[in-house]
Formats: sequence, structure tokens, C-alpha cells
Amino acid sequence: MTTQARPQERRSSLLRNRFVQTVLLSNMMLQLGIWVRNFAVLLFVSEQTNQDPVAISLISVVQFAPIFIFSFIGGTFADRWRPKRTMVWCDLLSSISVFVVLLTLMYQAWEAVYFATFVSAVLSQFSQPSGMKLFKRYVEPEQQQSAMAMLQTLIGVFMVLGPAIGSLIYKGLGIEASLVCTGAAFLLSALVLIRLPKDDREAASAVQKRSFQDDLKDGFRYVMKSKVLLTLGGTFAFVGLASGMANTLGIFVVTEKLSKTEDFVQYMQMANGAAVLVGGVCVAILARKWSPQQLLAVALLADAIGLVGTGFSTSVALTLALQFLMGFFFPIIQVAISTMLLRWTAGDYIGRVNGVIMPMFTGAMVLMMATSGPLLHVFTLETLSIIAGTFMLLGGLLQLSIMKAKSPQLAPSTRSAGVEQ
Repeated sequence: MTTQARPQERRSSLLRNRFVQTVLLSNMMLQLGIWVRNFAVLLFVSEQTNQDPVAISLISVVQFAPIFIFSFIGGTFADRWRPKRTMVWCDLLSSISVFVVLLTLMYQAWEAVYFATFVSAVLSQFSQPSGMKLFKRYVEPEQQQSAMAMLQTLIGVFMVLGPAIGSLIYKGLGIEASLVCTGAAFLLSALVLIRLPKDDREAASAVQKRSFQDDLKDGFRYVMKSKVLLTLGGTFAFVGLASGMANTLGIFVVTEKLSKTEDFVQYMQMANGAAVLVGGVCVAILARKWSPQQLLAVALLADAIGLVGTGFSTSVALTLALQFLMGFFFPIIQVAISTMLLRWTAGDYIGRVNGVIMPMFTGAMVLMMATSGPLLHVFTLETLSIIAGTFMLLGGLLQLSIMKAKSPQLAPSTRSAGVEQ
């Protein structure tokens, strides 16, 4: 067999994996539901409150607060519960919550739309680590990075198409139709997940015998003993600080540096979203040649350059090019981080490790989103862009300490047999 044929064979083998097929189809349904819901809620709340900034900002609060509050709790329960059943029930409950909100709208209680977003965000903290556990179990270690790249490409497609689909359904059919579409998409995802291999009931029963408090402590101890996971946690914090600042400053880049109206933000998002799709395709190729540490270091360095350049640029073309650059490396960052979590975490600890590390990103991002506005009254836009770029650069430099670390998870998975068809 030629070396050129081997990558194609690996991709073909990965696409024949029943677990990968199921997860991709399920995520397609979820992404559709999430984007339709997010844009419907955003436009609906904006109309109901006459574009009240507090009401609109509350949407972000109900989206991000559960990640910070429930991440470790959800991760711990994900390690205790059967993952397939957890994922199916989470999607089913998300669907039910959407239809409950739809009923409340009949009584003019429009504020209930926040509830649907909040419930889905909470449930995702239980289902997402469960999905990671199954990735660990049913995807060969050497294929995990490629599988994550496929998933990220799918997400990239919806980052480009999602806003248009969500806006089109809401403006054409209204909030009720948008919620029906969202609930149906979540329900279809739950039905698709039934195709997953059966859970190991004996393993789940053994875990249930341990106390919840002991599992919590074990999760923290596990992360503290791993240099790679500790470094990854620090990276998450720096990336969160940079992302929070960048999210807040984006509108000021448009109005102050480019002298455009606020509507121009959508073109920056389109450039970023198109690049995410391209990056998602390219990362599948890069993942076969570079280690996740190398991918993460290069991607964060590129994002640091993009952030600083955006803060100084007065050229529309240059700013859009920098947005494309950062969008291109976004899926590479996501794939690298997910792969490192999978490779350096034992299957029994994936939920808790995910629960320890994720709040570092979310907490740091929310902190900077809250403080970037006031800081702009003290510092110039250029200064804050340098600070944001420095945070991103520091996250990349942290990878140097683990660049030569070898993954302990390179042996073929004994459980992956039987999931191909």
C-alpha cells in the first residue's frame, strides 16, 4: 500500500465508524436547533424590549452562566451516569423545554424564551462530557484528532449558514415556528443517538457505589497531578481573557477604527465564519502531520497577531483579512484542545477533567467581557488590543513546556471493534 493511500483509508475507516456517523448526524440536528433558537430569541427579545441592552445582554448571561456554574457538577455526573442514556435524555429534555416555552407564549409570557436557552445550556454540561467519554471509547486514539476535525467542520458550516437560517425562519414565520423547529431538531437528535452502542451497565453500577464528594475531589486531584492538563487549564484561562476582550471591542473596531456603522459587524462575522469552514477542512489534513500541542501553539500565535492587527488597522480590507485569519485558526484551536483532553485523560475522568478546565475559559471570558467596557474609558483601543494579543500569545507560549510530551493513549482501543459497519 502506498503512503498516499493510507490517509484516504483512515478517513474511509473513520466514516464507517457507526459512532462517528451517529455523532455527526446528531450534531447536525443540534446545530440547526441551536442557531434557529439563538437568532429567534435574539430578534424576539430585541423586538419585545425595543432593543433594551440589558434584556439583550441577559441572553448571553443565560447562555454562559450555566457553563461556569454547572460544568464541574455536570462533568462529575457524566462520569457516574451511563453516557448514551445521558445524551439521549439531555436532548429529549431540551426538546420538551422548548415546547413548554412555546405553550407559555400563548399566555403572553415572552420572558419564558430565556428559560429555553438556560435549560439547554445546563443540559449541555451533562451531555457534552458524556459525548467526550464515548469519543474516547469508540474512536481509535490515532483517529481522534481527525474525528474532532470532522465535527469542527460541521460546526463551521453552521457558523456560516446558521445566522441566515435562523433569521430567515424567524422573519418569515415568527417565534412560534422557530421554537417548533428548534424543539423538533433537538428531538431528532435524541432519536438519532439511540443508534449509539449500548452502555456498559456494570461499569456504571460500580461507579455509583462511590460518593459524589469523593468523585469531585478525585477530579481535582487528577488534573493537579498532570502537567499537560494543568498547562491546558492555564491556556484556557489566557484564551478566555483574550476572547472576552475581543468580543467586547469588536463593535468599537468597526465604529472607531473603520468609521463604519454597527451593521458592518455582520461582514466581519461572515469573514470569520467562512474562514472557520475553511479551517475546519484544513485541520483534518494538519492533524495527521502535527501534534495537538504544535497546532495549538501556532494557532494561538496567529490569533495574537490577528487581535493586535485588528486593533490598529484602519483598512477595511486588512481588518477583514485579519478576521479571516483568526476564523481559520479557530477550529484548529478547538480540535487541538479536544484531542489533548482525550489523549491525556483516562476514560473514567473525562467528565470531571472537562468540568475543571472549562470554567477557567468561561470565567476568564465573562470577567473580561464585564471589564473591557470600563477599561476602554481608561486605555486606548490599540492598548487593549495589545493586551488581548498578549493574553493569546501567553497561552501559546505555555505549550512550549509540554511540546515534547508524549500521549499515554496511543494503544488501540479494545472497545472500538464492532462499531464499524
